[in-house]
Order: sequence, then C-alpha cells, then structure tokens
Amino acid sequence: LNVDTMSSPSPSSIIEFLHLCGRLKVNKRTGWVMNNVHLPESISDHMYRMAIISFLIEDKSIDRLKCIKISLVHDMAEAIVGDITPHDGVPKEKKHELEKNAMLKIKEDLEESPIGQEFYDLWLEYEESSTPESKLVHEFDKLELILQASEYEKGTLVINSESLSC
Repeated sequence: LNVDTMSSPSPSSIIEFLHLCGRLKVNKRTGWVMNNVHLPESISDHMYRMAIISFLIEDKSIDRLKCIKISLVHDMAEAIVGDITPHDGVPKEKKHELEKNAMLKIKEDLEESPIGQEFYDLWLEYEESSTPESKLVHEFDKLELILQASEYEKGTLVINSESLSC
C-alpha cells in the first residue's frame, strides 16, 4: 500500500477495512454450523486454504497470482452479508445482489481507490466465471469443501500437535 498517493485509501479507511476483514476470521461457515460440526472452519479459513491451493498452480497458461487474489476476495462480501447457503432460501439472484452491494460498499469505504476497484473486479470475475482463472478457482472452492468435509469425517483436527475430536 502506498499511503502517500492521492488515489490510495486513507490509513483510517484501511484500518476500518481490516477490521471488517476480521469478521471473516470469526464468522463460521454456515453449512458446517448447520450440520453441528464441532469447531467449524471460519470463512477466512476457507479462503486461506483456497489461496494456498492456488499458490500450488504450476500451469503456465494460468495466472497463479490472479487465482490467489480471487481466492482471497471471492467470499469477502460475507463479512457484511454473512455466509448465505442454498438452505437459507435466498434466491440466487438476491444473494448475488446482496453480495454485489456489499462489494460496492467495500469499494466505497476504500475511497474508490484502485485497490477497492480491484477487489470488486476480482469478485465480479469470480461471480461471472468469466476467465480461466475464475473457473479454476470455482473448482478449488469445491476441492476445499471436499478436503474440509474429509477432515471432519475423519473426526480429528490437529491443533498445536494435539489431536482434538470434532
């Protein structure tokens, strides 16, 4: 971040944005909560592992950095609207509208800066599956879900080298 440039968000806007992102660390993934999973992953847990999966890309025809960025942004709106699942009964169009408005608010809160625009553009790219990278990240989203489900099914998590039952 270059806080000396006029087009950059102010330090206070950045701090507010980082606090907003902090919600993703404490907000648990709704599907796991609804299934009574002990110690369900947070939204940011999910996004982090997707970014790591993206980091592992070796295919030179894919923009790895873009995949990492999309992974880190694709659920950012959930800091405002929460993790809406198909079981919530919210129509897909309404969910998209809520998330779009959340991303526009994030962009606005970052003072319409290039970084705020980039967050919005990456989110929209993911939503529209408009590039090979966004399509691949959708597949990584499914892969991460399968990995997480497998870990819950096995019934153990390793935290600080101690095994805890799920």
